[in-house]
Amino acid sequence: MTTTSPSTAMDPPGSSPAFSKAPGTDNRPGRVLAVVIAAQFMALLDVFIVNVAAPTIRSELGASGAGLQLVIAGYTITYAVLLITGARLGDRLGHRRLYLTGLAVFTVASLACGLSQGTGELIAFRLLQGAGSALLIPQVLSLIQRNFTGEARTRALGAYAAVLAVGAAAGQVLGGILVSADLFGTGWRPVFLVNVPVGAVLLVMAGRVLPRDASRQPGEPREPGKPGKQARGLDLPGLVLLGAAVSLLTVPLVLGQQEGWPLWSWLSLGSAAVLFALFCGYESRLARSGGAPLIAPRVLRIPGMGLAVFRIAAVMAVNAGFLFVLTLHVQGGLGYSALRAGLTFAPTAVVFGVVGLTWRRWPAVLQRALIPGGFVLTAVSSVAVGLLLRDGGQGGPWLYAAFVGIGAGLSLGFSPTLTRALSTVRPEDAADASGLLSTVAQLGQLIGVACFGALFLNRLESQGAPGAYSSADALLVCAYALAGAAALGAVSGLVRLRR
Repeated sequence: MTTTSPSTAMDPPGSSPAFSKAPGTDNRPGRVLAVVIAAQFMALLDVFIVNVAAPTIRSELGASGAGLQLVIAGYTITYAVLLITGARLGDRLGHRRLYLTGLAVFTVASLACGLSQGTGELIAFRLLQGAGSALLIPQVLSLIQRNFTGEARTRALGAYAAVLAVGAAAGQVLGGILVSADLFGTGWRPVFLVNVPVGAVLLVMAGRVLPRDASRQPGEPREPGKPGKQARGLDLPGLVLLGAAVSLLTVPLVLGQQEGWPLWSWLSLGSAAVLFALFCGYESRLARSGGAPLIAPRVLRIPGMGLAVFRIAAVMAVNAGFLFVLTLHVQGGLGYSALRAGLTFAPTAVVFGVVGLTWRRWPAVLQRALIPGGFVLTAVSSVAVGLLLRDGGQGGPWLYAAFVGIGAGLSLGFSPTLTRALSTVRPEDAADASGLLSTVAQLGQLIGVACFGALFLNRLESQGAPGAYSSADALLVCAYALAGAAALGAVSGLVRLRR
């Protein structure tokens, strides 16, 4: 399979800039790129920075295991469900306007998270944070694509990829620094409050730097990418069905273990399956009638797209589950400080980024085996982590080799899958395909935290007395489960190889 650069795979029809300079703005390309990339980095940071703060949040707010999972996953729930809608609102109302709106919502929600006095408040404001990101993040790529062309766009997308690569590592380390510093006795709160001054500065800069959304002049034909065009509908019924299905799936996965898996939890899971089926049926009917479904069925029929959806969901579920349960173990079971925990995860995140940026330059003979090989490496390394820590010890130097293996394996499962899937997409379907894969990635993270987190907490509770050994036993069980999920990804890659 031939591959193209991200800019080739995602160029919209008529890729000339669609914005005009507003009075009082300074839209030099370098400053535009700096502003949008900084916002992307801040929103990405918030996915990971909370991980190392989780045990402190649990102790200071008295959060239950389920409440802690919702603090982590709440951000992802609204982000995943509203992501495609945020992209379409950008098309309809203007990417600059939606960027500023999303950034403002994210910043205010971050302040509210940092000031929360209870678990319920924190979960609610995390949901609002996710909604802000869903408005903000889709505009970043759109603003890059509409303000840069040719080699400049390639460089801009390279900067975008670099931010994605370092965001996870930076989030873990910065979270550890902020929690360990315990600034003015605020504990975990700075992991949210740090967004407030950064967001305020970006709002001021974006108002001056980002070019104005172009408006259609009288008599001008409607063109793709301009506010005022005959934009695609928002598919509100599809949004409601998807949101309800995700909620009905997530709530019992998070609360079921704590409540002893009562009847309502199983009914909720069954209802989620029914609503997902209704959602798929509705989207198909809407597409056949000429409407604009939230997830276009024709995109799912693109060769290799179905496998790409499965692989990306598997990678992100394993990644999120691994980070969550290992955080609980090293801080709760081994007594690591937040800073030490953050530094512990750094090798995994850094290697993930390095491999994601370099795999295209690897020998051609290896290219076809990268995806299944990555999943196999992830499975083996996950089991190695569980075995190295199984006696309640700290694992020694081989533990870091296993962390490196997980980072490399996950990156090999993710980056080639995403690039190759987008390389087969027609320009007119690029936005829908990107939105689909981004949504699947977020849902994968949500499922990973919910499923593997519930497994860890359930096993830990069954051990009775808490401690390093009990926590290590729970981690080992999760390591086998993580390896099983990765093995499924490897099988899917091998099936694709033989075609």
